[in-house]
Amino acid sequence: MSSMAPPYVRPIVYGKPGVTLALQKNADSKQQAANLIARTVENHNWRQREGINLIPSEMSQSLFTRMLSIADPVNRYAEHREIEAFSSEDVFYYQGTEFIEEVEVLLNNELRRYFSCNNIESRVISGQMANTAFFSALVDFLNRADRKGSQRRIRKIINNHIIRGGHLSAQPMGALRDFVARDPQTEKAAVVNFPVLQDNPYKIDVRACETLIKDQQPELLILGKSMVIHKEPVRELRAMVDEHVPSCLIMYDMAHVLGLYGDHFQVPLQEGAHVITGSTHKTFFGSQRGVIASDFAEDELHHELWEAVKRRTFPGSVSNHHLGTMTGLLFATCEMNHFKDSYQRAVIENAKVFARALKDEGLDVAGDPAVSYTETHQVLVHVGYGRGAGVARKMEENNIIVNYQATPTEEGFTASGALRLGVSEMTRFGMGPGDFQELATLLADMILRGSDVKEDVKSLRERFLEMHYCFGEREFSDLAKSLISSLLF
Repeated sequence: MSSMAPPYVRPIVYGKPGVTLALQKNADSKQQAANLIARTVENHNWRQREGINLIPSEMSQSLFTRMLSIADPVNRYAEHREIEAFSSEDVFYYQGTEFIEEVEVLLNNELRRYFSCNNIESRVISGQMANTAFFSALVDFLNRADRKGSQRRIRKIINNHIIRGGHLSAQPMGALRDFVARDPQTEKAAVVNFPVLQDNPYKIDVRACETLIKDQQPELLILGKSMVIHKEPVRELRAMVDEHVPSCLIMYDMAHVLGLYGDHFQVPLQEGAHVITGSTHKTFFGSQRGVIASDFAEDELHHELWEAVKRRTFPGSVSNHHLGTMTGLLFATCEMNHFKDSYQRAVIENAKVFARALKDEGLDVAGDPAVSYTETHQVLVHVGYGRGAGVARKMEENNIIVNYQATPTEEGFTASGALRLGVSEMTRFGMGPGDFQELATLLADMILRGSDVKEDVKSLRERFLEMHYCFGEREFSDLAKSLISSLLF
């Protein structure tokens, strides 16, 4: 299966000849700045008050998370690392860092609490950087016996194919590129893909995996998807790895489902994954950053791998690790730990109700009907070969924001025939099962019957402007005034 475009492909442009609007190319700098402010307000109000966001990789942060992210640390540096010669003391290279050191320690503690694990690296500033740092650390670990010679790459990897939902950052064309070996026979990257079920290509064929793992002898399995409607079979794959290739590591890129880590979805570190990576701003409702987590004990061989992860984060990947968003992430993680159970339950219930309602309205919903088509925050809808981009654009014109997606049977993203929908952000704005049923009717009216539903969408959104599952001014009214005052200099 190829992810390339079909032959003789031509772009289909949907009414976007270029950027004109109020951001004018020839305006003077002061006027340009004024235009920017005006357009930003316009866009903010459209996205936050008039539109319904169903992009599953996006999330609005709480007011305090946003305000804390622009407080003073946003301007500062706090490079630090453990120095063996100083009895492994964590040494900071800048002064004035006591506050942000405290923030980082507290953040790591809150994340350890969330994942119930020993080890957290929170300095990576994106999910892709988290993956890159881990791949680099694994290469370092595999070459630990001889670091003077040429560093060999990871010999064999099994991952999810990108057209079957796999993450770009776990592909040879993405972050994996510089860390995976080349197959001497094919001269291609030494990556093979997980087999999928014939009747449900969104789910790994666990039975077929055993032969694949036994024959391929991989050094790394990469689980996790960007198009994810099912749990990953972590426990089953760990049993196969332990039996047939015990040196192999299992990494789960949870970028899309990090905020669902728990009993309502799955707990991969407890199920057998060695390492978790992810971004912190999708279902996890923090600022835009990344995280790496593991549960290696200090007396385990793989704790040396964890030490490499820390080195490949700093100084390997970051210098300034964006201290403002780290402050915001600490607050958001406190919110997540406080509201985790009710938030996760609501997200998964809403996704299942939304999927069933869309199906009842006559839309072609992907997945297994036995689990209401989804086990996550995502719902996938087939709209017809090559129609995804056009339908997504039409939905945007009606104030519903989604993204189009290629299905596992299509040759590439230029042929996308599906929509990827997510319920997490609107769940956080208070929408419940009945509201998603109402939304499903509007989607069907637009997609199947060509109706203009823009005003109906605006009316629906007007009922959901207050964020839930967060700490607000009611809890911290005096502190809110103090924070706002300080941010105004």
